[in-house]
Parts: sequence; C-alpha cells; structure tokens
Amino acid sequence: MDFLEHHPITSPPDGTDCPQCGARARRMIGSPALGVGRNAAMRLHDRTRATADTPDVVTGLPRATGQGTPRTPTTSNPLHQKLPRG
Repeated sequence: MDFLEHHPITSPPDGTDCPQCGARARRMIGSPALGVGRNAAMRLHDRTRATADTPDVVTGLPRATGQGTPRTPTTSNPLHQKLPRG
C-alpha cells in the first residue's frame, strides 16, 4: 500500500510504519514543495511576481470623474500649453 507523509527536509523521521499493516515502510524521497505558498505573505509574493509575466488586462478606459469637469493639467511647463490639443 502506498501512503504519503510530508516532513521537513531538515528533520526527517528515522522511520515510519505502514498505517494499514504496521510493517516498517520503505522511504521514498519525492520532490520538495519549493515555492508553494502556505501563508498569506508567500501567496502575496507569488501574486506580485506573477504580474510581471501575466499582467492584468485592461478592457476599457477608466471612467470619467464627471461630465463637464475640467481636465487637470498633466504638466506644469508653460511651453506645453501652446501645443495643439487633440
């Protein structure tokens, strides 16, 4: 019978008994669960890192603050005020 137990890599048990028959189980080492976020900080780190490869997609322009509201200037350089508006 196969069964699975997870133990820290720094402190594995000396041995484990089979839960079904009680015989000494043979230890098989699997791949470690590296980078699997088990706490909130790790999940936040994973989500933040993922945005570099898969950023959120914008489906439209942001909503206007109100109709007839004057737009705030994006620059304070007076020379930019002479540029044509589109």
